[in-house]
Amino acid sequence: MVETTGNRKMQIHTTGKPFNITKKQVYEAYKAVKSNAGSAGVDGQTIEQFDSDLRSNLYKLWNRMSSGSYFPPPVRAVSIPKKTGGQRILGVPTVADRVAQMVVKQVIEPVLDPIFLADSYGYRPRKSALDAIGVTRKRCWKYDWVLEFDIKGLFDNIDHEFLLRAVRKHVTCKWALLYIERWLTAPMEHVDGSRAERTRGTPQGGVVSPTLANLFLHYAFDLWMTRTHPDLPWCRYADDGLVHCRNEQEAQALKAELQERLAECRLEMHPTKTKIVYCKDGKRKGTYPNIQFDFLGYGFRPRLVRRSRDNTLFWGFNPAVSASALKAMRATIRELNLRHRTDLPMDEIARQINPLLRGWIEYYGRYSPSALYPLLRYVNQMILAWARRKFKRFKAHKIRTSRFLQKLAQEKASLFAHWQLGMTGTFA
Repeated sequence: MVETTGNRKMQIHTTGKPFNITKKQVYEAYKAVKSNAGSAGVDGQTIEQFDSDLRSNLYKLWNRMSSGSYFPPPVRAVSIPKKTGGQRILGVPTVADRVAQMVVKQVIEPVLDPIFLADSYGYRPRKSALDAIGVTRKRCWKYDWVLEFDIKGLFDNIDHEFLLRAVRKHVTCKWALLYIERWLTAPMEHVDGSRAERTRGTPQGGVVSPTLANLFLHYAFDLWMTRTHPDLPWCRYADDGLVHCRNEQEAQALKAELQERLAECRLEMHPTKTKIVYCKDGKRKGTYPNIQFDFLGYGFRPRLVRRSRDNTLFWGFNPAVSASALKAMRATIRELNLRHRTDLPMDEIARQINPLLRGWIEYYGRYSPSALYPLLRYVNQMILAWARRKFKRFKAHKIRTSRFLQKLAQEKASLFAHWQLGMTGTFA
C-alpha cells in the first residue's frame, strides 16, 4: 500500500488501521520529546512516570493515533513572567500528547520547511538565533534605519481559518490534518480546574505550534514583504522581526503598511515593542530618540570598536549581550542560592553552574564577548561568598580568599566553564 505524506510517497505495510502510522514513528517522536525534557501536563504525569511503563504507553498512543480515535487532552495553563513585565500563558501538553504532536511535526516539517524563506530563522532545522544576529549585524552597517516590530500575542491570536487554509495547501497527509485540527481546539485548563475553549491561537508550549506559527507568518508577513518591498531586507524570528530601511520616512511608511497588513490577518502590532531605530555610528550624524534595539537577547547600539588593521578605535553599530539578558542571567544564578550551599564541595557547585555558563558563553560570546565580563565577575563573587562561608580561615579575610581563588583559577582552570576560557574576571 502507498501513502502520500506531503510531497513524498512511502511504501508501507498495512496494519488494518485507517491511518498508517508506524510504531517506529511513535518511538522516534518519543525519543525527541524525552531529549527536550519538559514538565507534566494536566494528568500530572512526568516523563519519568511515562517511562516506567513505556511499552504500554507508546502502544496505546500508536493504537489510538493509527485508528483515528486519538483526541488530545486539555493543555495545562502555566503562567510565566515576561522580561518586560506581566505574565505569559504557556499551554503545556501531557507527555503523551507531546509525543503525538512530535509524530505530526516530524511528518510535516520536511514538507513545510523548504517553502519557508531564507530570512525566517525561528524554530527551523539548520537555522539559529545566532544566524539571525549575524545577518542583522551586517545589514545595520549598510542601512541607516531599522523598523523593529513585534506581533502582540501571536500564539494566542492566530486565526484558525487562515491557518488551516495554509496547512491544507501544503500538507496532504490526512491524519496529520485531522490531528492538527483537533489540537487547535483542545481546551486550556487553568490552575483552578476551569477550562477555556479556544477558537483561535495555537498554544505556546505545544510541540507543533512553532511550525504552525511559522507557516501562518510565511503568508502573513514573509511573502507579503517580499512581494511589496523586494528591495528592503528583513529578518524574522517567530514573532520578532526587523526590516532595514534607507531613511526615516521609508521606515514610517512601512510601519503603517505593516500595521494594516497584520490587521488584515487578524493580528496586532505591539504598540510599545514596535519602534523605528537610527543605526547611529561614527559616520552617521544627527540626534534621534532611538539609537538602539534588542533582538534575541543581543543589544544593538553604538559601540567603540577597535579596527584590526591599524588598532584604532571608532564608533560602530554592533551587537553585544543586552542589559536585560545580563539581568536575567544574574537572576538565574541568584535563584540557585549556591553561595549558601556550604554543604556542597566546589566541584559540585561547578557541576550545577557549568551547563548554564557554557550555554551563555556559547551564545553571547559570539559577538563582543567582553560584554559578558560583568556576569562572569558576578559568578566569581558568588564563588567568593561561598568560599568565605564554607572555610573558617577565609571568613574574615576577603582579600586572602580572593587571592586563593585567583590562584585556583589559574591552576585548575578546567573547574569552571569561564575559567577554561581565561574569562576569570576578578574576585575582588
